[in-house]
Amino acid sequence: MSEKPQSFIIQVCKGILRDRWMRRTVLFYLVLAALVMLAAGVAVLDSLLMGHPILFLLYWGACLWLTLTCLLLALYDMFALRAEARRERLRLKSKILGQKDEEKPS
Repeated sequence: MSEKPQSFIIQVCKGILRDRWMRRTVLFYLVLAALVMLAAGVAVLDSLLMGHPILFLLYWGACLWLTLTCLLLALYDMFALRAEARRERLRLKSKILGQKDEEKPS
């Protein structure tokens, strides 16, 4: 393997961002993981986390990181969907106008 691990990670991220189904699947699992961490941190791990400040910061920092990742991925998905709709609208507009131009008598 001559490739660096960073290039593999970049290629995986590009694949996730380019495919709408994969992007939304990853978003679903990230939201699910953040919700499970939130519930576990509040209900189950509360006494453990309160007794160890470093563990508290690491745990809630990871939960925050997951939440921010969800937010950024959702924003990216929203902008990608808007760009896709704009491209499709322009394609349909040019197709319809192109057909109307052909139907006009000369």
